[in-house]
Amino acid sequence: MKVLIDTCVWSKVLRVQNPDLDLSKLLKDLIVDNRVVLTGPILQEILSGIKEKKDFQVLEEKFTAFDDLVITKEIYIKAAEYFNICKMHGVNGGHIDFLICAIISHYNCALLTVDSDFKLFQKHLPIKLLGV
Repeated sequence: MKVLIDTCVWSKVLRVQNPDLDLSKLLKDLIVDNRVVLTGPILQEILSGIKEKKDFQVLEEKFTAFDDLVITKEIYIKAAEYFNICKMHGVNGGHIDFLICAIISHYNCALLTVDSDFKLFQKHLPIKLLGV
């Protein structure tokens, strides 16, 4: 099964100082197994805030290795539906988080995240999370 890697995981792994070694190993194994996929909003979050143009270009080039999960109108509509479902159950979240839920549901892949909000969403939505 393909795995979408959440921004928070990339952030913990790509840190120059004190990277998360357990996440790094898991991510490396997923990359070696050719299971990692990417989507535009996560790529945008990863690249945002990189000050040095050269660092930006190097990272951008590395991320081209991963398959891109294209977001269609159908996925945006599903994200809105997921937002409404969770809201009815008293569970709040950001629009990008629900977009990510709709993406992984649509493409039948799992999400690797350390964001505990997704565990709350999973109680009400048909999403798969990869345990850490």
